[in-house]
Amino acid sequence: MDPLNPSLFDTASPQGLAALAASLAPPAAPGHFDELRGQATPLPAAARSAVPSASNDEASTTITPAWSHFFEELGPGGFADLPRRAVSLARQIRDNGVTYNVYADRDGPQRPWSLDLFPLIVSPESWARIETGVLQRVRVLDRVLADVYGDQQLLAEGLLPPALVQGHPGYLRAMHGVTPPGDTWLHIAAFDLVRGPDGNWWVLSQRTQAPSGLGYLLENRIAISRQFPQAFEALRVQRLAATYSALMDALQKMCPAGAPPHIALLTPGPYNETYFEHAYLARYLGITLVEGSDLTVRDQRLYLKTLQGLRPVHGLIKRLDDQFLDPLELRPDSTLGVPGLLQAIRAGNVLVANAPGSAFLESPALLGFLPALARRLIGEPLQLPSLPTWWCGERAAMYTALPQLAGCAIKATYPDAERNFNAVLGSQLGRRALDEWAGRIALQGEAHTVQSYMPLSQMPTWSREGQIAPRAVMLRVFAVSDGAQSWRLLPGGLARVAGNDAQIASMQRGGSSADTWVQTRAAIDRTSLLPTHSTPASLARHRAPVTSRAAENMFWLGRYTERAENAVRLARLTLSLLASEDQSSLALLAWLHTLAQHNALVSRDVPSAPRSRRVFERSLIAELGNADGGSVGFSLRCIRNAASAVRERLSQDVWNQIVRGEAEFARQAAEQAGELAEGSHATSAVLRILEAASQGLAALTGAQTDRMTRDDAWRLLSIGRHIERLAFLSHALGAGFDNNGAVHELPGFEAMVALFDSTITFHARYQQRRDIGTLVDLLVLDGDNPRSLAWVTQTLRGRIARLAGSAPGKLTALSHELPDPASWTLEHLCAPGEGTLYPALVALFDQCETAAYHVSDAIGTRYFTLTSESLRSVGA
Repeated sequence: MDPLNPSLFDTASPQGLAALAASLAPPAAPGHFDELRGQATPLPAAARSAVPSASNDEASTTITPAWSHFFEELGPGGFADLPRRAVSLARQIRDNGVTYNVYADRDGPQRPWSLDLFPLIVSPESWARIETGVLQRVRVLDRVLADVYGDQQLLAEGLLPPALVQGHPGYLRAMHGVTPPGDTWLHIAAFDLVRGPDGNWWVLSQRTQAPSGLGYLLENRIAISRQFPQAFEALRVQRLAATYSALMDALQKMCPAGAPPHIALLTPGPYNETYFEHAYLARYLGITLVEGSDLTVRDQRLYLKTLQGLRPVHGLIKRLDDQFLDPLELRPDSTLGVPGLLQAIRAGNVLVANAPGSAFLESPALLGFLPALARRLIGEPLQLPSLPTWWCGERAAMYTALPQLAGCAIKATYPDAERNFNAVLGSQLGRRALDEWAGRIALQGEAHTVQSYMPLSQMPTWSREGQIAPRAVMLRVFAVSDGAQSWRLLPGGLARVAGNDAQIASMQRGGSSADTWVQTRAAIDRTSLLPTHSTPASLARHRAPVTSRAAENMFWLGRYTERAENAVRLARLTLSLLASEDQSSLALLAWLHTLAQHNALVSRDVPSAPRSRRVFERSLIAELGNADGGSVGFSLRCIRNAASAVRERLSQDVWNQIVRGEAEFARQAAEQAGELAEGSHATSAVLRILEAASQGLAALTGAQTDRMTRDDAWRLLSIGRHIERLAFLSHALGAGFDNNGAVHELPGFEAMVALFDSTITFHARYQQRRDIGTLVDLLVLDGDNPRSLAWVTQTLRGRIARLAGSAPGKLTALSHELPDPASWTLEHLCAPGEGTLYPALVALFDQCETAAYHVSDAIGTRYFTLTSESLRSVGA
């Protein structure tokens, strides 16, 4: 099919748009339900008997009323405007930083979230059947958990095979005998649904450990409703906020203590593939985003480590698999969990949603046992069926399943290391492969589950080629608790769309997503999570505490930003001087070599600049982009890593600037290293790269200074920057004042002023003077120069005191660890010693550098590790 020609639709009426969509959109594949037309596409005559539910009529050229209404509300631009909307949607996803990292690659780029332009539309009648069936199923699953970790009657009566419970790696013996708050085990449960050729919905799988999608579907809703605002209102799409509000209200009421209770969302961290969703959901719900290292258990109670001390945590929404929750009782190698968390749960001091131990419910084998479990536990037949499923650990089920392998999906009974139940479609296997699978199943029946294959329904999507194309879709819906033993279904879901010609809808296999519009004939619930009125107390509750982990990363974000700036400035100065005509000052070259080695711009075994300027220069250029060495590339990588750990605290602009700056510098530096290896490098090109990096870092510094709230996290970022600046400047000055140091010659004097970024100020203030007194006055004593030791030290003393909560003008014990600039005088510092030495100055430089590193260690001990010894030793 050719791409849509915008001229065809310029004058189309709303009714004409719907008719044109029906005629131009290809039907679903034969045997698949067509969401656009509301019926299955007929199979070829030879295969019709295989799927009796498929219509034997020709594919209809009419579309459902809902889709007709959708296309009629496209607005004046009609179809001609769809390419623009697709571009706008992609830009919105990119600008909002919505990402999904398929392989959770620490070093690889996160890919943008994939979202189709068209929504999946679900009619009120279809949704009513889904809602009834899913809410029934979540009741059954919750009672299964209560029994398995309680009396275990289901096991005793043979309704559940022990191999699927106690033999499952997700069964936690440590939870036996536990009754969670409100006797509610499941607070969030996800069900993956598919629509068959008969138009009915079937359950394919269920997720109960840490189901993903609640955040992504919110972003999908915001993005798509903005692209089609008229259609969104006209189709009477039910809103989502009321369900999220009900979930939070229920969790707060069921939390074991606290008024109001403190609830946090536990994430594995920024390298998890769905970290964006964790941060997004925490912001939307108004709760604290935490990692395992942010939490600690003391006296069987859970606490959050903050800059102000330990803060009780009463509820935890976990996005972490159960096995990683507690290294003391579960996986001992886990660094993602909280030691002692299970003990706090058993003591009833914390609510965890969902309660640990539900992983065995995710096994596809369990689906075949749920009908009998429903009759036993709630006395009702299941209203929403699951696909026929056979667990091959039962001999009769295995004998039933083996002859059907060619038309089924073969799944693992137990999850792999990535928590996946990878499926193999029998229809894609040859005879030999099918026989091999049959042999494996016969040998290890309990490890395999066979599930009937259902052709997925296909929804209209907007392709990159500017066409409407049908693609297979799977719908994930969410049941959330709205009280003890009570649930409601979120009126929407995460639709996952398969790739081209794919039969499995999976984001990890290159699929896409779509918004889900659930229509309603009742009143639209326009509940908002925004409070109707605010009080000082309520506003105080919404100020997220600064966790020790976030504080540490902000501290190092400041240090690495300053370190990168210093390295870029030093590299530019060094290369400029090496390329200049006047290279006669050996003291200057020795000073530059000393600084370059100290700041990791060159390795220790590189010959000094006075001995071999060309080797020194080539080594410096080659090292610039090395992300593993310590030069500029390393500092930029560290900035990105520290920023990614506090991604939720940074604006999208700042984050984009960090990522783009690091990637662009790495690319350009690699190009220059390649040219260097070929002997064709140009110093001027390297200087342009460094100049661009300097401008990017200056912009980042401006954002850190002017666009961040002055809370404790910002103070630590600022403290980190100034500690790094104090250490760098002190060492640079000390090296320049050594015996026969560079400062005693004019080129070295000018270079030192330039390194401190103070050339313009120096020339304007002192004109032609070049004596040591003028340099000390500007670079050491000037309280208005942000690159002078006095300004940096005084600023550090004040911000450390403010961090500790001291009153204005009151310093803490840690502040006094830094030298007091008020005691410095020009006469004392410039008093000469033997030869050209200035002993007082050299001693001050050494004192400032030592104090900078001492204060850095003390801050880490006091605010990041929260040990009792640190509280006594540092004090406030």
